[in-house]
Amino acid sequence: MAPPPPGTQLPPGYPYPPYAYRPPVPPPRPHGLRIASLGPRVVARLIDVGMVLLLNAVVNGWFIFRLYQEYEPLIQEWNRRLEAREPVLQNLPQPGGQADALQVVIFIIGVALWFAYEVPSTANSGQTLGKRIMRIRVMPMESPKQLGFGRSLRRWNLMGLPTFLWSCFCIGFILQLVDCIFPFFDRPLYQALHDKSAQTVVVEVPQTATADAPGGTQ
Repeated sequence: MAPPPPGTQLPPGYPYPPYAYRPPVPPPRPHGLRIASLGPRVVARLIDVGMVLLLNAVVNGWFIFRLYQEYEPLIQEWNRRLEAREPVLQNLPQPGGQADALQVVIFIIGVALWFAYEVPSTANSGQTLGKRIMRIRVMPMESPKQLGFGRSLRRWNLMGLPTFLWSCFCIGFILQLVDCIFPFFDRPLYQALHDKSAQTVVVEVPQTATADAPGGTQ
């Protein structure tokens, strides 16, 4: 007896059509490991952002102080006019002549610190400090081996290089924002755009992982 077409209302006692039930598809497990959930990934990224900011405070501290000195006359005049209830935007003193150069230096050092913090550690172990704390790891899609420097660089490029477009109508910030929220909509691997670019996936590191196991920290 041929089964009725899909959507047909079946009478009581009619044999259940074989196509009516589809078993659930199990979630993917790259290299036998669970896909990292979004919560630990967000926390790991926040830890990494904090570490990069801390590095900037140490390395860029002197340049930031010098930039403040360049802007100090403008800031003082601004505050004086606010207290005196005078117009604050007319004929303000200009920052010192080194202000623009200092901003460029601070910006380039900041991006370089982010690169130095993330790319080598991801290349060697798949883990930044934040990922180690949250016990997650970046792995290639096709094997449990290390990413290597070239692939880690390709992964970082889509995150870091848009920073240079921040001043261009915030295009860089928008690109980075889209990259950050992409895992919230991507299924089933929860990949960010930089993961898709480098063909990587973020997985959980088992509690019993060793250096020789696929999920080990190496």
